[in-house]
Amino acid sequence: MDAVTLRDTTAALAKGELTATGHVRQVLADLDALDGTPWSNLVAARNDAAALESAARADAELAAGNWIGPLHGVAVAVKDNIDVAGMPTRCGSSVLADAPPAARDARIVERLREAGAVVVAKTHLHEFAYGPSGLVNASGPARHPHDPTRITGGSSSGSAALVAKGIVPLALGTDTGCSVRTPAALCGVVGLKPTRGALPVDGVFPLSTTFDHVGLLARDVLDAGLAWGALPGIAHLRTPVSGLRVGRLRGGLWDVPDAAFESALDDACRTLAHLGAEVRDVTLPETDDLLAVYPVVTGSEAYETHQRWFENDPDLYQPATAALLAAQRDRPATDYVRAVRTAARLRRDVLRRLRRDGLDALITVTTPLRSAALDSDPAALRGPLLQMCIPFSVLGVPAVSVPAPGGGDFPIGVQVIGLTTGTGGHGSHPGESTALALAMAVEGSALS
Repeated sequence: MDAVTLRDTTAALAKGELTATGHVRQVLADLDALDGTPWSNLVAARNDAAALESAARADAELAAGNWIGPLHGVAVAVKDNIDVAGMPTRCGSSVLADAPPAARDARIVERLREAGAVVVAKTHLHEFAYGPSGLVNASGPARHPHDPTRITGGSSSGSAALVAKGIVPLALGTDTGCSVRTPAALCGVVGLKPTRGALPVDGVFPLSTTFDHVGLLARDVLDAGLAWGALPGIAHLRTPVSGLRVGRLRGGLWDVPDAAFESALDDACRTLAHLGAEVRDVTLPETDDLLAVYPVVTGSEAYETHQRWFENDPDLYQPATAALLAAQRDRPATDYVRAVRTAARLRRDVLRRLRRDGLDALITVTTPLRSAALDSDPAALRGPLLQMCIPFSVLGVPAVSVPAPGGGDFPIGVQVIGLTTGTGGHGSHPGESTALALAMAVEGSALS
């Protein structure tokens, strides 16, 4: 099937060259075509009647000249830990195999509908979003969109893969430690984790209430920026690259031993410098501390959510998830309280220092790995797939993963992190605009 972009779809809908019903019917047919293929489990739930009803309503609004914006009539997929009215939220787990349909939409889905989007499917995820590989799910692993013998990354596995396969132009994911950015990097699409709290998490099944974010997956940066600006309550500010001060992270885990990754980052930095950005090497001496607090906070909060189910019937969980939960059982409450306080201090001190140093953004690779084999051990992949992303989840700053120049079917993701603050008005998030502008420049060099 031909790749579909958000901007082409929205332009055709706005001009009347395409109807929302025709668009949604084609997407549903493309989802049907996954049956009997290695990718059949990318779809966790559907409600075709509701999707077609929403499409018909969008057509009536468009025909009356009431165009809402770039998402009006556009088919969108939603990760299956986010409530969609009329569809169950199973989180990829046998624990919730008998979950009834959700009574109401999560707040972020309400915002999508307010913007005119049509929800067509819920998508595969690493069980309860508690892992970065996409290998762990009651229905089996998610398979890479270009090679079914490889992983998608996770936990927003199905959302990334459906976008990469060109079936939907936009999908929702969640990102607690890396779960939008890592599958975006491995599948060769763009993943935006916004500022913590920029998109609501009401109606999202929690992994860590401290670090959970809702994010977007799209074909490219232009589409991600278009979707970001179209969401109610978000003001998309245009940020020029020239004059931005970008820190390339160096030292420790930020120095990836694979020469291909360093070369990809070299190319990205040269592009930014050519466009007038100031790029300089920087260190993040707090990296180890940021990595250390994450599993304590996330593990403690995950165990509190699952304690009753896990103690009553641990065998309903996939073995990898059960092992993670079991490891939290005897953690002292004082460890959790100490980690939460440390995370708050790190956010304050690190961001203050980076801004005092005059930095608008940071740049690094998203993960030190390309897509791994499907028979890989989830526990062995966990550290490498998380380590370059966790610090920015703890800091709560926006980050975009974009395919690096010369990636091919198994790309290298470059991660751009926005640090800029400003007075863009209520609902604006200049950090996202900074990260998107820099990511678009990196992507431009990859496409040229």
